[in-house]
Amino acid sequence: MVLAGCGPSAGRPVAGPADRGGGGAGGTGDGAGQSPGRVPPVVDRVPTRDAVVFLTYDDGAERDPRFIDLVRHRRLPVSMFLTDSVVGPGYGHFARLRSVGASLQNHTLDHPALRGLPYAGQRAEICGQQRKLRSRFGIRPHLFRPPYGTYDATTLRAAADCGIAAVVLWRVTLEGDGTLTYARGARRLAPGDIISVPAGEAPPLTLAERTTRLLSELQEQGLRVGRLEDHVRP
Repeated sequence: MVLAGCGPSAGRPVAGPADRGGGGAGGTGDGAGQSPGRVPPVVDRVPTRDAVVFLTYDDGAERDPRFIDLVRHRRLPVSMFLTDSVVGPGYGHFARLRSVGASLQNHTLDHPALRGLPYAGQRAEICGQQRKLRSRFGIRPHLFRPPYGTYDATTLRAAADCGIAAVVLWRVTLEGDGTLTYARGARRLAPGDIISVPAGEAPPLTLAERTTRLLSELQEQGLRVGRLEDHVRP
């Protein structure tokens, strides 16, 4: 697994920690599993000199049709981390998002807090969603975001056995009212930041509105949206 910037700013392989609390929040698997004894790195930002940040959206609860239009018109390379029980009958919405350039990644079947669960349960959650996404879209995601940003060494082993290449957390959160909060470090956006956009219940702003506000802020700071999958790749 390589974390890389584009061109001359390519990063070095990064190993993730074995256990984490809040993230700023084996056997054979579904897809190309890791080498025996190896686990995927855990990343909450990408080492790059490119003026890019990465937009990641969680769960799939918000299905704003104007967001599809925004992704298409602005050609936004967003990453959608989907939970099967949340998406429910809304997979058609995400098929349309995928058709305009969004990538679809793994966020478990049922959105449990994984840390402390037995291996079999964690593997069922991760591999089960791999199978769902493969059956619906013909894809095998290589990125995984644990619900609530919590995981342990068992999560990493299960993720590896399900074919996951990297566990993706975040440093920055785009809140329901369009403001940004920071888990650590400087209270400003920086190249390589991974921004999480969690699903909220009746947020003050729609998904399209929050994203549009963020894009304006990025433009003011000389930043653009990068494709996470191009920078965090097997």
